[in-house]
Amino acid sequence: MEKTSTLSKSSSKTFDIILSAMLITLVFVATLFLNIRLPIAANGGLVHLGTAMLFIVSIVFGPKKGAIAGAFGMALFDLFSGWTLWAPFTFIARGLQGYVVGKIAWSSNRQGNNVGFNILAILVSVPVMLAGYYVCEAILFKSLVIPFASIPGNLVQNAVGIIIAIPVAIALKKLPIFK
Repeated sequence: MEKTSTLSKSSSKTFDIILSAMLITLVFVATLFLNIRLPIAANGGLVHLGTAMLFIVSIVFGPKKGAIAGAFGMALFDLFSGWTLWAPFTFIARGLQGYVVGKIAWSSNRQGNNVGFNILAILVSVPVMLAGYYVCEAILFKSLVIPFASIPGNLVQNAVGIIIAIPVAIALKKLPIFK
């Protein structure tokens, strides 16, 4: 009996690791292959579907998976796409954003099933992400003014993310596997 319990825990941990790796990969691929550089300013932003994927993961799987997928998936994008200096900041900003979305969407045992709370979760996470990148740019550009130029692009990116993520999350939550 104890051997079965140990095997079950081992299988569960293996599944958790595989699932986390897959979610990180989804965020990374959505960021890498589905992006548009905005002509706003030198640091004006990049709109990509990684943000939508971060929101979907956080709503469907909760704060821990959202934080892990957002942090690692988007930081890997930075490392592989020439935005290397941004990777540590992205790791923190997007990890926090994923955690905030998941924490609110899964609060009070909602488990991402309440559309209103899912929208609220995303809206609350946006200032967290904006603050993270503002601090990043203030450090990288040694200016408190320059970072303001990237806020419109980041807002567009989050708006596109919410428009895509909410209907996709609703559809996924209707599947028997996520009930």
